[in-house]
Amino acid sequence: MAVDKRGRKLPKGIQQRYEGYEGRFMYQGKRYLVHGNTITETQKYMTELKYKLEHGIYVTKEKITLDEWHKTWLEEYKKNRVKIGTYTNYEKYYQSIIKKRLGSRQISELRGEHIQKLYNDLVKEGYALSSIKIVSAVLNGCLKQAMKNGLIERNPVKLAELPRQTGKKKERMAMTKEQQDLFMEYAKESYLYHFFAVMLRTGMRKGEMQGLKYSDIDKKQKLIHVQRTLKYIEGKGYMEDTPKTRTSTRDIPLTAATLEHIEAQRKYWGFKVVRMDQYLFCNEEGGPVSRERIQAEIDRTINRIREAGHDFPRITSHVFRHTFATRAIEAGMQPQVLKTILGHSSLAMTMDLYSHVLPDTKAEEMEKIANAF
Repeated sequence: MAVDKRGRKLPKGIQQRYEGYEGRFMYQGKRYLVHGNTITETQKYMTELKYKLEHGIYVTKEKITLDEWHKTWLEEYKKNRVKIGTYTNYEKYYQSIIKKRLGSRQISELRGEHIQKLYNDLVKEGYALSSIKIVSAVLNGCLKQAMKNGLIERNPVKLAELPRQTGKKKERMAMTKEQQDLFMEYAKESYLYHFFAVMLRTGMRKGEMQGLKYSDIDKKQKLIHVQRTLKYIEGKGYMEDTPKTRTSTRDIPLTAATLEHIEAQRKYWGFKVVRMDQYLFCNEEGGPVSRERIQAEIDRTINRIREAGHDFPRITSHVFRHTFATRAIEAGMQPQVLKTILGHSSLAMTMDLYSHVLPDTKAEEMEKIANAF
């Protein structure tokens, strides 16, 4: 008779496993397995399965591998329901991380310990927690549907625990006012000068800036209509997608200063004809400006700043969005207004930015309430 981890005897046919208990029994010469979180639950599953077998209502699970089911899940359940970018991300993470580790396993044999080992191995290999969470989300969605379809008894992803955040969480970076002015001064030579200026004045995401068209500029209503984002799909190039979230489709007030940069950009390449459906920030041929070219221009500008004897950190395009938010907070913009302009899906995301404002701003705000005590 089997015993548990404390040495106590277990009921006949039940063994303790890494994530719970496993029940085994033979029926007409064939062995059957069930799993439960507790002994009582496992006994219940054993009784239910025996009943189904004895009354001829048990349907044998097909021997489907995770590779086979994942392909079906993506094509039949996700392709027409999620954004292009999301679909591509699901496929990328599966092919690069999950496939070689679990792809050949039958989904009916996957257990919580297999998922837990995957998480643990990814931690050892240096994967970021954010990447492991995406892996978990892909597996959970895939196997949750398999359970709904009756292909597996339960979802093993629910039996594993994600690793805890280790080390200090990386803080959002924003340029100081001095750094911002310095960057824009040395960026005047860049063909993306107006791109950087508009991003700093609107807080738009890089993909939203890349996808901005002349038809999105509403001079009459003084608005910028954010209606799309550009996504790079391996093997297909840049494709238009809906913005990141439902609230990312939004209108941003068009200030006079922002309009000046937009009008200057309209004339920059000297196109004889500018179509309304043409991308505002494009390359010399009128096509999408790539993420590589954007980062290359940021790096070139920083190199010029450093060559002039100034100390300047390396930044990415997302820093411009955080810088806009920081300037907005410093100027006293209300959280709900900032949330709408940034296109955040929740106020909590916007409020998190308020906890990352520059130290001087925090000190100033504390001084305002000093006399209240």
